[in-house]
Amino acid sequence: MRKSKRVISMVICLSVFALLLSACAKRTDVKRGDSYIYCLNSDRTGLVKISYEFEEKDPLKQALAIIKELKKPAEDIEYTPPIPKDVKVQASRLEGAVLYLDFNEAYSEIPPLEEKLVRAAIVQSVVKVEGISALWLTVDGEDLHDENGKLVGFLNEDDFVQNTDSALSSYQTGTLMLYFANETGDKLVGQEMNVRYSSNMSKEKLIVEKLMRGPRKDTAKATQNPKVSILGVTIKDGICYVNFDSEFLTGGVDVRPEITIYSLVNSLIEGTTASKVQISINGETNVTYMETVDLTKPLQRDMEWVENAEEE
Repeated sequence: MRKSKRVISMVICLSVFALLLSACAKRTDVKRGDSYIYCLNSDRTGLVKISYEFEEKDPLKQALAIIKELKKPAEDIEYTPPIPKDVKVQASRLEGAVLYLDFNEAYSEIPPLEEKLVRAAIVQSVVKVEGISALWLTVDGEDLHDENGKLVGFLNEDDFVQNTDSALSSYQTGTLMLYFANETGDKLVGQEMNVRYSSNMSKEKLIVEKLMRGPRKDTAKATQNPKVSILGVTIKDGICYVNFDSEFLTGGVDVRPEITIYSLVNSLIEGTTASKVQISINGETNVTYMETVDLTKPLQRDMEWVENAEEE
């Protein structure tokens, strides 16, 4: 009987201990593989990850749930909510992969330096939602501008420093295989390019920027219009999402439409972890490039457009 009582007592003690450990767990104890969003640190000078479960299936509802979470009082002293209590979302809509949020006038009262962090926390948290790759923020119906009066425009995680473990001045080196056009503009030719780039820049964005600058050798032609603005480049669930402004649809280069598109697709799949590429215009995918290439769905690599290459 005594032995049974001891066993029961030990079980009760272990259960209480487990409950205490669970209660002491901090939301900032985010481990590899955990889902999370961003809040401000305790002194509101930087961002910190906090654990968060994405429960809503609808992208817009999930985004609004995150905004609500970013206003809740902190559960421990390691972080603070980024969005002030009096800041409210007046309107929201999802067009393509772009989320448009309109805040009330209280948003404009956030001090400029802190507003950058608030903006970063909102954007980097919301783009984790599947189906959302960029945000456009307005305040009382007016487009958001920074402290210098410059239009903020489309925002995604590429607009903020991601690699917090590296110094801003640290660099990486590597070799990229980029596909440009041949002299007649009807086939792709590969060029190996040695690159040195900031550790805070994603490889996928680097590839798109290098394609926009054109080839280094005279034996190849540019495939991308340099006047086009890159609104966002990000990889999620094996798909690389590339968002351009409407200038992209004008062409602007003397190559076949397929060459422009598969220059991007083949280069990105060759150089990143993506297996498909989704190209959008101002967040919209319901478009056809130059009345030739359907962009409504993600595209796979097509080596038939490459000179002297066979489809893998």
